[in-house]
Amino acid sequence: MRIGPFQLKNNLIVAPMAGVTDRPFRQLCKKMGAGMAVSEMVTSNSLLYGSAKTKRRANHEGEVEPVSVQIAGSDPAMMAEAARYNAGEGAQIIDINMGCPAKKVCNVMAGSALLQDELLVGRILEAVVQAVPGTPVTLKIRTGWDRSHRNALAILHIAQEAGIQALAIHGRTRACGYSGEAEYETIAAVKAAARIPVIANGDITTPEKAKYVLETTRADAVMIGRAAQGRPWLFREIGHFLASGEKLPAPEVAEIHDVLLAHLEDLYAFYGQPAGLRMARKHIAWYTRGLADSAHFRHAMNQLESPGAQLEAVNDFFWRARERASRLIYLDIPPARREAA
Repeated sequence: MRIGPFQLKNNLIVAPMAGVTDRPFRQLCKKMGAGMAVSEMVTSNSLLYGSAKTKRRANHEGEVEPVSVQIAGSDPAMMAEAARYNAGEGAQIIDINMGCPAKKVCNVMAGSALLQDELLVGRILEAVVQAVPGTPVTLKIRTGWDRSHRNALAILHIAQEAGIQALAIHGRTRACGYSGEAEYETIAAVKAAARIPVIANGDITTPEKAKYVLETTRADAVMIGRAAQGRPWLFREIGHFLASGEKLPAPEVAEIHDVLLAHLEDLYAFYGQPAGLRMARKHIAWYTRGLADSAHFRHAMNQLESPGAQLEAVNDFFWRARERASRLIYLDIPPARREAA
């Protein structure tokens, strides 16, 4: 899988997720086998460039290449300026968000709401590509605005003409949100017509599902989001299965404990206090949801007010888990239900 000058080590990509794909999470997923990770979206509003949140999102210090940053907005000039700003801050790939279904994004005619206005889509894509010559620009979309208006094929042609170098498609319309099951027929049709790489996204939760989606759509890569929350080793498992046809055993308790502790320390260092403590809570919840005795643990952990107390609670939970079994046994809880912290 190649995007511009960047040859990815594989075809497994971390989806951009607001409030999730910060630098600590991106780095962890790359360490666990992802070929690329796209940042959580950065606003195109230039008035917010100086905010602490925006500066954190533009912080790529020590990040494994390539660094892909997603921008969101609806004004072509502002989007162009956001692309230039992030390229100047170290972004090596600029990704454009036209897939987010959140109401607060769509209500300002950004994200997947843009799929309703193909002329505006073209103007934005052209403005961003021209603003960052030499920097690859990619695009993430949904299959359309609703089931009666699937226009991913039309968007593909607009994107290719504008100079977009890869297209990621979530297999739902904006109206679907995250309900129901992802449909892959539209992704397959887009791939058949494309002369740029196409990345399939939506409901990819297991190694077997990743293989099925790649074979069904003929996509060049898969993009994984919610299923990796609390399970960053999913990329390692998928990579091994695609290469060998064999499934890796579930990670041992000791490894998961170590991965979580390292993730927490990275969050504390990246965000400082008290933001690091708050960010850590949802990740701890994701790592432990579905495990025996985890509901009471999560409730108590969310009341803690210091990193030391949080780490002590995590250590106590996992040491008790180690005494019960060498490998953690997860209950059958779908990723969409595991999502909430």
